[in-house]
Amino acid sequence: MTPAAPRIRRRDPVTPGESWPGNVPPLLRRIYAARGADRFELARPRLSDLLPPDALGGLAAALELLAAAIRDGRHIVVVGDFDCDGATACAVGVRGLRMLGAKRVSHAVPNRMVHGYGLSPALVDELAALQPELLVTVDHGIACHAGVAAARARGWQVLVTDHHLPGQQLPPADAIVNPNCAGDAFPSKCLAGVGVIFYVLVALRRHLRQAGAFPQGEPDLSTLLDLVAVGTIADLVPLDANNRALAAAGLRRLRAGQGCAGLRALVEVCGRDMACLTAADIGFAVGPRLNAAGRLEDMALGIECLLTDDPARARELAGILNDINAERRAVQQAMTDDAEAALSRARIGEGAPPLAPCLFDPEWHPGVVGLVASKMKERLHRPVLAFAPAEPGAQVLRGSARSIPGFHIRDALAAVDARHPGLVQRFGGHAMAAGLTLDLANLPAFEQAWLAHAQAALDDGLLQAELLSDGELLPQEFDRFHAEALRDGGPWGQGFPEPLFDGHFEVLEWRPIGERHLRLRLRHPERREPLAAIHFGGWQGGAPAPHLHLAYRLQPDDYRGGAAVQLVVEHAAPA
Repeated sequence: MTPAAPRIRRRDPVTPGESWPGNVPPLLRRIYAARGADRFELARPRLSDLLPPDALGGLAAALELLAAAIRDGRHIVVVGDFDCDGATACAVGVRGLRMLGAKRVSHAVPNRMVHGYGLSPALVDELAALQPELLVTVDHGIACHAGVAAARARGWQVLVTDHHLPGQQLPPADAIVNPNCAGDAFPSKCLAGVGVIFYVLVALRRHLRQAGAFPQGEPDLSTLLDLVAVGTIADLVPLDANNRALAAAGLRRLRAGQGCAGLRALVEVCGRDMACLTAADIGFAVGPRLNAAGRLEDMALGIECLLTDDPARARELAGILNDINAERRAVQQAMTDDAEAALSRARIGEGAPPLAPCLFDPEWHPGVVGLVASKMKERLHRPVLAFAPAEPGAQVLRGSARSIPGFHIRDALAAVDARHPGLVQRFGGHAMAAGLTLDLANLPAFEQAWLAHAQAALDDGLLQAELLSDGELLPQEFDRFHAEALRDGGPWGQGFPEPLFDGHFEVLEWRPIGERHLRLRLRHPERREPLAAIHFGGWQGGAPAPHLHLAYRLQPDDYRGGAAVQLVVEHAAPA
């Protein structure tokens, strides 16, 4: 399948302010300014710039619950979720509560194939053996009405900490902390689940301090920021100034070798250099290995890796997670091939793909459908839903949805649900990603309703893929100094994208690498020295055009070392 051809559009130039440290090069200043950070304090926010937790709705009730549980020695069970955000949030919750004096803290996480999503009644039944007195959900709970009610019916208290968008009604929890609840005054709505529980712990420390709980000195919660950074980056929440401060501080800990044993082991098994770890390394290497456990096996493995302080055990668990991730890649590739074949058969009109594809295969794995939806969304630049049986042969389907800018996927599901009550069993998510459950028998009716909504909401402008470029690099900026400044100038990510440039180049040499990649040697029209480039997925079976218009990133070439740099090509078109 040929990917949708994007249009390269250069960002409007923005003049940066004048108050910059001398060690920030002009290139980086203009890139920051183009992202709305026209002064150093906005470009590189510090922990001292973090928003205070006071405006979080439900915080006072949450602190009373937690403080009483710690004071009375109650059994607190932190209930995580089966993705990277949920796993890191669970580890932060367990570690943080113990640091703050809780003596009886356990954790649990649903198994995707056994319990379904979040705090379900099935999970509550299983948790009864632990005899919990307070459940603390992290990265889920806002849509878990039945599970919360089941826990309350057993006499347990429930604190929901979440960041997903709520429905019209909130679950019957004792307290809810979620910056995205209606009327919540917390200025940033971008916290990941791990960010929400970290904020709750920071506020709890202050609450306990005021009660005289730390006569020997209070614990340093900044030691949890490595986990906060990984969960925040991996969950693809927008990196606003608040999240950048959290993520940057966590990355600094990791680069200094101060991360928890599990994250250090995961970075090692990924083959990444800890000293110059980037947000991209987390997003494309560390995060997927944690996520793989929740997709194919049991996220309890991932959480154990994040909670152990034994380096040998951490390396053992990281190796297991690495093996599971290799299996996940194979499953994903097979399912992606199936999806491409289905879409090729479904092309309509003059070869155009469906407006908002709705894919299902009875042999697919429910833990991987989100990755398939994401891959198809990237290739087609259309919203995509992918479904699989909740378990082999089941009549209940689990679906994942991925969207494009301008089409709010969770709100779209809500609109379909409002027009066709009962069609969808449950749903939840964000603007760009969501999940849902429905009966197999309802899939044809759902697909019809979904496509009708997409047809009304999508227009040609939204369906045109765009690459936003930071313009051309100056001839003297193709060097190691600027490549390292760009690498270390982040964290880059959702809402604060990694710098991307475009320009015209002559192809001097080329050769395929493996089955799908292309190695290039290029000449810039204003440089004598050739430039090395790599285009992942760029090998199309024939010679590239002699002159190319490229969208690319400038990176240090650590393989060649020294002063070497390379262009990582994101898109190539004949010039």
